[in-house]
Amino acid sequence: MRDTRGARLVLGLLLAVALVLITVDHRGGQKSPLESLHGLGAAVFTEAERVGTNLIRPVREFAAALAEAPSARRRIQALEQENGRLRTELAARVMDRQRSDQLGRLLGLAGLGGYRIVPGQVIARRGVPGLEEAAQIDVGTADGVRRNMTVLNAQGLVGRVVRASEHTATVALLTDPASATGARLEGGNEIGVVKGLGHGMGDSLVRFRVFDSTVSLAPGQRIVSFGSHGGSPYVAGVPIGVIERVEPTPGELTKVALARPYVDFSSLDVVGVVVQGPRRDPRDALLPPAPGRDGDRGAAGDADARARGSRAEGGSRDGRGAGAGAGERTDGGA
Repeated sequence: MRDTRGARLVLGLLLAVALVLITVDHRGGQKSPLESLHGLGAAVFTEAERVGTNLIRPVREFAAALAEAPSARRRIQALEQENGRLRTELAARVMDRQRSDQLGRLLGLAGLGGYRIVPGQVIARRGVPGLEEAAQIDVGTADGVRRNMTVLNAQGLVGRVVRASEHTATVALLTDPASATGARLEGGNEIGVVKGLGHGMGDSLVRFRVFDSTVSLAPGQRIVSFGSHGGSPYVAGVPIGVIERVEPTPGELTKVALARPYVDFSSLDVVGVVVQGPRRDPRDALLPPAPGRDGDRGAAGDADARARGSRAEGGSRDGRGAGAGAGERTDGGA
């Protein structure tokens, strides 16, 4: 705007009017004739301020969020990593406790039966050429493991070693169709053969064929290993399973039953390889209590088994499997 005489006159007039209004308002106090204009102005400017704040706040918050996004993302990632680490540690502790419990019960069973064992851990479960049901364990010839040695766990018979390298071994499981194990009925001398049924029986049953057709078979009867000559490939007295049903065999000279193994082959973990058999057959001593008795194996029996296992003879070795005690060899004596 150009500096003209008229512009200066208007400016001077406006200043004079402003001074007059200020003077009148000041002198009038609360009774000023301009008081109503005060209220109107306050209302107008307050509303304008509120509208402006509401318009600006989202923009300001969005800008702040953009500025803090990298650090927030880093905090989230750090918390997720910490959460994952804690979950892993918790799972590892639970697994260690479970393996320690399995190892303790395994050593108790070995001590009660008089087996010298090398504890190990299943590191793979897969079929190999010639075997449908097999597992790989983390002990081998360096630990004294050889071919045709019995493998068991805290529940009973697992299988036999079919291959052994320096630090690993392959185990043919009891459920493999190619496996054949000499077996005996509890409380007598009726013997037969247990053969695996493989994947064809989804519930992991095994077939027990008794050589004497006059023997009476019934559900609930229990089976233990009969033992091979020299304890290879199977030692005597290891629990095998419980008969679930008897199959009809008209005209045959043998009787056949299907039995459920004591071992849960779907969750194999801690096992033991028998490197030396017992001095005498433990017979039925390792079987769990018959139905109707208290306890899984009986508190007293379990304590006695662990006590015998802890007194077992045999040296110790540097272990590589199955928890802190996986390197011990145990000879429970007869």
